[in-house]
Amino acid sequence: MPLDPSTKARFREAIISQGLHASHLFSDLNPDELRDITNICALKTLHKGQYLFREGERAEGFYVMLKGAVNVHRITPDGKEQVICIFRAPESFAEVTLTTIEVYPANAIALEASQVILIKKKDFSNLVALRPSLSLQMLSSMSFHLKHLINLIEDLKFKHIEARLAHWLTRFCSGDGCTPDPYIVELDTSKRVLASQLGVTAETLSRTLARFRDENLISVDGRHITVLDCPKLRNYLE
Repeated sequence: MPLDPSTKARFREAIISQGLHASHLFSDLNPDELRDITNICALKTLHKGQYLFREGERAEGFYVMLKGAVNVHRITPDGKEQVICIFRAPESFAEVTLTTIEVYPANAIALEASQVILIKKKDFSNLVALRPSLSLQMLSSMSFHLKHLINLIEDLKFKHIEARLAHWLTRFCSGDGCTPDPYIVELDTSKRVLASQLGVTAETLSRTLARFRDENLISVDGRHITVLDCPKLRNYLE
C-alpha cells in the first residue's frame, strides 16, 4: 500500500534529521535547532554520473552527504579534470556559497548512486541571523576544507609524479615521524580519480605504482596499497 502524503513527509523529515545529526556540522544542535534546519532542507537523489551542480551555476545552497560519493572538481584550461575532493557520508560541502559567492565555483558529480541533503542558502542565512552560534559551526567546516586544500597544494607543488604519489602515500604514516612498519592505504575511489587528484593521467599513475612496487616500496592488491618502506618513499620528496 502506498504511503499517504503526511507519512511520506514524516519519513522524509526523519531521514534529513538523522543525516544532519550525523554530520559534524550539526551534531551538537538541540532538537529544536535541528528541526528548524530540517524544515529548510530538500533531498536530492543522484544516479552514477549525474551532476549535482556545474561550475558557474547559481548556488542553491550547500550539501550534506547521506550516501554514495560525490566528486567535486574543476576543469583546467587545457581540458583536464582536477579533483578537489571526494565527499562521502556524513561530510558536508559547498559551504563557501554562504559567503558573497552567488555561483558554484566548481563541478560536483556522483561517482555512484548517491543521496544528498540540500540546505537552502537564503533560508539558512536567515537562521544564522537568529542563531549566531551556527556561524561558528560553518567556520569549523570551512577550516576542515581549507586543510584539505592545503594538502592538495602540497601534492601539486612537486614537479614529478613520483614525488606527488610518495607525498600522498606517506601522509598516512602514523605518529609525528615516519614509521618503518608496513601500513595499508585503502583507495576509496578509482585510480582514475586519484590520478586526477594528483594532476596526472591514469596511465602515468599506474606506471608509477608499478615502479614503486618493483622497488619493493609498496605492494598493491586491488584497492589496498601496502606501504612497505615509508622512509625510502620519503626520499622521493627530496
